Formats: sequence, structure tokens, C-alpha cells
Amino acid sequence: MDDEVSGHLHHNDVAQLTRLQSEPHKFFSRRLPGKSILPVSPVGMLARREANFSGHSRFTSADSCHVLSRYLPHNGPHVIDKMNNFGYASQFSDDGSLLVAGFRNRRIRIYNVDRGWNVRNEILTKGFYVVDTSLSPDKCFLVYANLSLKIYAVNVGSATMESVENITDNHESLNFDAGNVRGHNPHRIFSVKFSTDGRELVASCSDSSVYVYDLGEKRLSERVPAHRSSVITACFADESGHVIYSGSDEGICKVSDRRFIKNGQASGVLVGHLDGVTFIDSRGDGRHFISNARDQTIKLWDIRKMSSNLTRHERYSSWQRNTLRNSRHPNDISLATYKGHEVFGAPIRCYFSPEKSTGQKYIYTGSADGSVYIYDLLSGAQVAKLDHHKGIIRDCSWHPYFPTLVNSSEDGVIAKWDFSAL
Repeated sequence: MDDEVSGHLHHNDVAQLTRLQSEPHKFFSRRLPGKSILPVSPVGMLARREANFSGHSRFTSADSCHVLSRYLPHNGPHVIDKMNNFGYASQFSDDGSLLVAGFRNRRIRIYNVDRGWNVRNEILTKGFYVVDTSLSPDKCFLVYANLSLKIYAVNVGSATMESVENITDNHESLNFDAGNVRGHNPHRIFSVKFSTDGRELVASCSDSSVYVYDLGEKRLSERVPAHRSSVITACFADESGHVIYSGSDEGICKVSDRRFIKNGQASGVLVGHLDGVTFIDSRGDGRHFISNARDQTIKLWDIRKMSSNLTRHERYSSWQRNTLRNSRHPNDISLATYKGHEVFGAPIRCYFSPEKSTGQKYIYTGSADGSVYIYDLLSGAQVAKLDHHKGIIRDCSWHPYFPTLVNSSEDGVIAKWDFSAL
């Protein structure tokens, strides 16, 4: 990370929030003469907890995160599954009890994590190969995108172990023809994600738009023509569902507030990438997110720095893509930039590490070199590199409570990494 950017980040409130979530209570720290506060070891923290040094006789959530975040998932890989086709998606359920993996051969497998990673469901999908999946918060419904005009929903809540869903009967087609939203038809859907409450879906499309689908009403409720090229990724900013982040092939990130959309346009733009954005992950606080891009960088953003001058930045970014690919965007307003991984070919995804076990202290990403990279959010340092695969790692997922990370690769392998002191 650039020293100037790093220094600025350390004074930003995202740094303060990260410290609050992942640094131990003052009773578990010590100060040496002339030195900054040094945290004690986990063994020392346990001893002080048992002696009730804090007066609470227990760890706070930040204390727990500080202990758990020191044990990175670096032991492995342990092969969970091997398919004869590309693995494109791999995500834990919100509670970590299930893992959903999507493959190019029109297969989606749901693994029961708590029962030895057995296959709970196998779904034969409709249409083209699977490019994205999303499991509802209650784990009853799965939606998937397959590079077509449609998104399909499957009821997996009542399925038996190792079952195959019928390809024609049990896949509900969600109507994304936008006939009731400005009479416009989308082209291809690249990503889909449930809202926190499970009532809506947000999807990114090749027609330069972001779509919101109301599952209760079973209709398309919103179309935001936010970009000027294919929208590769979109997600809700937080649990309210009002704000949407999106990233497109022209290298632009945009913010759309559904309460204040004017003429269907986005609310603001964030510039800094020099090539197409492949994925966006929200921190969940309604202010910060990260984006992966084909300029080989991840960037951290604060939407309070966004510009409302959309047209100027779009034109300038197009010029930047052709002339400054190996330089820094002169109008870069990101908080930090993380480098080391490779972003070629398939849209590669990046994420904040789990809040409950690490305090979102890290950023992790797949890579075109067949590795998973883990960066420290505040210092930008690469703290781990998980090597194994012979193909691009498009997606990876960190268990919400344990130091376990799973990734899917174009070599067809679903692999697991965990922590081991040996």
C-alpha cells in the first residue's frame, strides 16, 4: 500500500471501526516504556480473563476477534469435491452450516458443513453455466444466474439428502423482462444477491443497469441505468436496502440511493480504477466497500467522498484505461489500494473477512494465478497466500465463525483451508 494512502487510512473512521472490532480491551494490553500499547498473547489474555482483570469475567466481541483473527486459515488444502468442469461460485450460508458451489456444467451443489461436507442437494440448472448463486438468509431458497435474461429460484429448504432437483418442475423463473419498468429488456445477468431480510434481490446486467426484484410481489420493482457499459457486480450497502453499490466494465463504481434516484440515474461516482470492476463487497456499515478490478488492484472506498459529476468522470475514465494502465488514476479518491493478486479472465471476487471472528480486519481475494491472497486492511500487507490450484480462483468464502476458508477454481476443485498449529 502507498505510504501516503496508508497514513490517510489510519486516520479514517474505517480504521477506527476496525480497531474497535478487533483490538482487545485495555486490561489485556501492556505498555513498555517508550513503546506503543502491545497486546498480550492469547494465553495471557485467557489467564487475565480467568483472573477477572477486566471486572467482567468474559471476553468482549473485540477480545474474541483479536484472538481468533490471529489464526489464519493457512493449513491445507483439503479437497472437498472435484468436478470435471470449472468451479465458478463458492459461498457459505450466513450461519456457516452450508456451502453452496456452482459449476460450469450446470450443476450447483449444497454441502452440509456440519455433517462432514456431505452433498445435501445437487441441482441441475436450466440454461447456460452458473455464473452466480445466492442463498436466502433462511436457507430455504437458492437463486442462480446463468448468463441468460432470467434468474431462477429453487426451493431447497425441504429437499432430502443427496437429492437432484427436477430441471423442469422446480425452478421458478423470475421475470426480469422489465416490461413494467420503463419498458426495457435486460440482456445478460452477471450477478444476483439477496437482501439482508430476504425480501429482495439485486442483480447486475449487461444493459448497463442494476435491477431490484421484489420477491413478495413477484415483480421487478426497480431499474437503475447507472452505467454506460455492462454492470458486472452489484450489492446492497447495508440491511436497510436503500443504497446499492455497483461496478462496471468501464472501471467505475457507483452509488445509487433508491430514495433519491433522479431520472433513473445513480447518486454518485467513485473513480480510481483503471480497468473493469469485477466485484464489490460491502462492509455493511452503509459507508465503506471494496472493489476488485482488472487493473490488478482492490480498492477501499468511502462513499462520502463520491462525486456527483457523473459525466465528467466517465469520459475521463475511458481515456485513463487506454493511457495509464500501469499508473495511478490522477483523480483516485479511494482510501487504500491492495496489490499482489492477479485479475484476468473470469470476474474474480474479493471480500472483507468475517465480522464476528476477525472484526473485518482482513481483505481476501481469489486470483488468476490459482491462489487466495489475504491482506491486512490497515497496513495493506499480504499476510497469507494459499497456493494449490492450477486454474483461476474466481470465488472464495471465509467461514463466519471459524478460521476456515473454501475456494472454487477453474480446475474443478473445491478446496478447504483451516488453521493448524502443527
